Amino acid sequence: MRLGLIEDMHRIDREATETYGMPEMILMENAGHRAAEIAVEMLDGVKGKSLCVVAGSGNNGGDAMSAARHLANQGARIRVFLAGERSKLKPSAAIMYTILERMGIELHELTGDRDWDRLHMALKFSDGVVDGILGTGAVGELHKKTLRLIEEINLAEKPVMSIDIPSGVAADSGQVQTMAVAASVTLSLGLPKVGQMLSPGADYVGKLMVDDIGLPAQLLESDRLPMQILDNNLAASMLSPRARSVHKGNCGHILIVAGSQGMTGAAVMAARAAMRAGAGLVTLAVPRSQQPVVAAMAAEVMTAPLPETETGYLGGEDAVQAVLSLANRADVLLMGPGLGRAVETMEFVRQVSTRTSCQLVLDADALFAFARLPEALAECKEMPIITPHLGEMARLMGTEVEKVRESLVPSAQKVAKGCKAVVVLKSECTVAAYPEGEVFFSTQGNPGMATAGSGDVLAGTIAGLICQTEVDVVPLLGIYIHGRAGDMAYEELGDGLLAGDIIDRLPQARRELLIWRQEHDIKDMERRLFSKGIDNVTFRP
Repeated sequence: MRLGLIEDMHRIDREATETYGMPEMILMENAGHRAAEIAVEMLDGVKGKSLCVVAGSGNNGGDAMSAARHLANQGARIRVFLAGERSKLKPSAAIMYTILERMGIELHELTGDRDWDRLHMALKFSDGVVDGILGTGAVGELHKKTLRLIEEINLAEKPVMSIDIPSGVAADSGQVQTMAVAASVTLSLGLPKVGQMLSPGADYVGKLMVDDIGLPAQLLESDRLPMQILDNNLAASMLSPRARSVHKGNCGHILIVAGSQGMTGAAVMAARAAMRAGAGLVTLAVPRSQQPVVAAMAAEVMTAPLPETETGYLGGEDAVQAVLSLANRADVLLMGPGLGRAVETMEFVRQVSTRTSCQLVLDADALFAFARLPEALAECKEMPIITPHLGEMARLMGTEVEKVRESLVPSAQKVAKGCKAVVVLKSECTVAAYPEGEVFFSTQGNPGMATAGSGDVLAGTIAGLICQTEVDVVPLLGIYIHGRAGDMAYEELGDGLLAGDIIDRLPQARRELLIWRQEHDIKDMERRLFSKGIDNVTFRP
């Protein structure tokens, strides 16, 4: 399923009207009808129950007033409170208001203290709330009146159904300037929005539901929409069952250059993850002094000692040549976990990265070698896959973590394009960005995965899947399987899960995906990044 930015949704609405001849009122009515259905589900029926509908002056408010009519028809006691002035209602919303007025539904404008007291009491004794204050079109700082409305709704602690996006959440970034409505359920109209996937906005969404509200499928599936959700169907389309005749040489030979004194665990976890992801062979190359240590920790992995400096780190032309020789016999080279950041090691990483013809995955300390000069990654012979967390991304870009977080998607797109790399940006919602502008959002993962080594496991998982699917989609499949394995561990262990627990569940996550593919008759992936089709779906971000 694709995602939409504000400008995308405005264009889709405009083309639905101008190209397909769909009146705005039809879309508003469809949105209101579906919103009412979801409110009924949220409250387990509405007959005899009291609901507050808080509506803005735009089309989001019109959707809410349409929902109010349908809820009233099902026996709910409805009170509608206008966030703006009646005189400023948009034309379609004004029609909805007039219909409610003629139906005798209780309507209030918030113009004086008495009106605010009435809202406060109505919220206190209501069974639920419909939030139609702002919608996705609102940007920038909120007005004092809007802030007060949001505060009143949140203090009431009632079940809330937000239409399109919780009021106060920025639809394109997930940022919350001051406060936002804490929704129980959010109905996203047409397409899910980026701000529903990224924190802090995602924390206000509650259960996310998506409905096309009758918009033409051609508009919702257009290649002009570069962002997509990495869900079960898309991930399953990337992984095919193995043939009976397969052998270890067909399943990928992974070379991992990692580790240093005191950080051998990161190297071993990446290697074990690659094996558990289904790789046929893994060679773990480490500084010579650390080779006996890692050999004792990972029985299924081949190990190779590399020339090291006097300080015990990798560096120098001999080490570069040794790795290039090993890489000639491998399908993918993963560098970074536990390497350390010695000056000679950073030069070693840059030399190997630009001289090898092997597919590259760069993680952790290997990314430090390109701090403030990410454009050097464009010199790699094959398009590299890089897996930074927010701190590493900020270091690559020469900026601060908060600035990356505030513009997470544009940052990932900028680095992917400038570095000619696939960027797997690790956060509470892992994002994969491609040089051409495509962006994918993970629906897997949990707070328990905020643990040492989780990133090393992801890098190993991605590397281990090389040769098992098309190279272009390896990062996406790795993100999904890693996240699903983490969710399995979280269900059992909660916040106490360890990175090793994720590794142990990688085979189960992979097998589950193959079963899903078989049960849902998912065909082989089209030879492009996007799959077609949109359904009315429910998922937990």
